[in-house]
Amino acid sequence: MILERYIASNLIKGWLLVLLVLAAVFGLISFITELERTRFGYDAMAVGRYTLYTLPHQLVSLAPVIALLGSIVALANLDRLNELTIISCTGFSRSRLLLAIGLPTAMMMVFLWVCMEYITPVLQQSAEAERHALRYRNEVRIPDGGVWSKNGNRYIHLDKMLKGGIPGDIDLFEFDESGRLTRALHAKTALVSKDRTWLFQNVREKLLVKNNLVTRRYAELEIGNLWSPAELPTLTLNSDSMRLSVLGSYSRYRADNGQPNAKYRSTFWQKLLMPLTVGAMVLLATPISANLGAKRNRSFGLDIAMGALVGILFYLGTQIIFALGQLLNLNIPLVALAPTLLILLCALFMLRRMHW
Repeated sequence: MILERYIASNLIKGWLLVLLVLAAVFGLISFITELERTRFGYDAMAVGRYTLYTLPHQLVSLAPVIALLGSIVALANLDRLNELTIISCTGFSRSRLLLAIGLPTAMMMVFLWVCMEYITPVLQQSAEAERHALRYRNEVRIPDGGVWSKNGNRYIHLDKMLKGGIPGDIDLFEFDESGRLTRALHAKTALVSKDRTWLFQNVREKLLVKNNLVTRRYAELEIGNLWSPAELPTLTLNSDSMRLSVLGSYSRYRADNGQPNAKYRSTFWQKLLMPLTVGAMVLLATPISANLGAKRNRSFGLDIAMGALVGILFYLGTQIIFALGQLLNLNIPLVALAPTLLILLCALFMLRRMHW
């Protein structure tokens, strides 16, 4: 177990090294870019906090590249110092090597799922909320004209998000089959239940009765099948910033109500399968950097260059696969899994030819 722990600790150090380098690079780029958006109370200090809060989300998205480059750095450094050769000469089998690499990789995969569900979305939402409050002087109005949603012949518009996640200035419009407006509601605020039922408050209703609009007022009015409390804080964010569970439920909600959900469903499956891609990347890095018989005339820098090239090709390949999947209307889970399967097949092929 001593050798397994030694290999695993070096692997983790390699991941952390690449993580710190990429965090510095992407953090600096994000900070400089965000400085152009300073306004009112949103000054350089606030930009710094925003960058720190949103950086973990970026790093989680870069996890496959971090895993690939970090594994290459760790294993290639061990081989450069002839430590892998010595370990191999002790009778340390290839299966034990893969086990030593697999255990920390499995831990990282679980950690990524935890981050995408409980950590990075919370930090992202907190950063966006503070940014909006400072840039718009605590204005509760949702940017870019608010949020719209469709449910059959019903359209709902949310203009404000008050403190505590309470929706405000809500408009609801209902149309008949011919496209004629039959009902219009406006509510000052609403209380949102977990079952997607909204209790509209201070409601003004205009109802079409015998070709005449009749106005009515209600202190409270219950409307069902709208956004859930967990979805409300994320409506103004990119779908990639949602929690996995919220993203999945929101995708199903849109599908049940006849709304386009391909973007949300695709993002959900990409995020859900991303840790598996990380595992495949670590597996691929093993024969690249620990192939003892092929390493005598190959430099440490060449291994890093190969890893960077594989990372770039992986990114371009996934974008092409996802674009083709949407264009050809292919099965979304299968399209999301395709890059991982390709990496895994390449890794298994190279492992069979690996000298150890």
